[in-house]
Amino acid sequence: MNVNEQITTFLKSNLLDKYLIGQTTASETEEVEHYINTYPEVKKVYEKLQDKLELSAQINAVKAPKNALDNILNTLEEDTPVVPMQPNKPKRKWFNLAIAASVAALLFAGSSAYLFVQNSNLSNENQVIVDEIFDLRSDIAKNNSRLTDILEQFKQLNNPETEKYVLQGNRSAKDLKTVAYINPKEKKSMIDVVSLPQLPDDQVYQIWADIQGKMVSLGILSEADRKLQEIPYTEDALGLSISVEPKGGSLERSSDTPVAEISLKLNE
Repeated sequence: MNVNEQITTFLKSNLLDKYLIGQTTASETEEVEHYINTYPEVKKVYEKLQDKLELSAQINAVKAPKNALDNILNTLEEDTPVVPMQPNKPKRKWFNLAIAASVAALLFAGSSAYLFVQNSNLSNENQVIVDEIFDLRSDIAKNNSRLTDILEQFKQLNNPETEKYVLQGNRSAKDLKTVAYINPKEKKSMIDVVSLPQLPDDQVYQIWADIQGKMVSLGILSEADRKLQEIPYTEDALGLSISVEPKGGSLERSSDTPVAEISLKLNE
């Protein structure tokens, strides 16, 4: 710990306050006086604190009744020797008591404010931790769900009943390539969008299933979906094809010449 950190720690320890009202132990008194005599910063704080306490004591000091001393002397026996009291001693006693009261009030107020701030900070930190735990649980749930989907897809890909079909584009879309995975036994269909040539903003790629000459839409393909995903399974499909359609897709395939097509062997 460097010197600045030592000084900061000492000033936060409230030993100066205790020293001012004579509440320090011998070792604490030695430590306080060492810091006051060694570090000008501590001495400056000590002097300022002393001035403030004295001012506070003068403001809050309770004046003794004017006849208090005479009444006390009159109650003593006449033959009892009385040592005259120095004028400043009663004042000093009340002064010390006032300082102690002021210091106690300051310490109480400071402690209350410190505890309030600490409790507020602790409450905020607890809320942050709760939010982080909630987010973490949410992420874990999403990751577990995603992992389950991936394992299911992996299981389907490695199923001996799953057939693999590669759809490659013709001259109109020679860079187009998608891979379809179809399992007629479990009635599952998946497609992997490998690459799609870019289209104008008002056009999209749409995949179709040929069911006895009728084209049934299986959805719109996008490069944003370049991952293995499920598509609707179609019973008795004879083939798959991909065509270029207006943005948003079509209810019927608009072209008799798709950009990619393949026959299925499901009925063989």
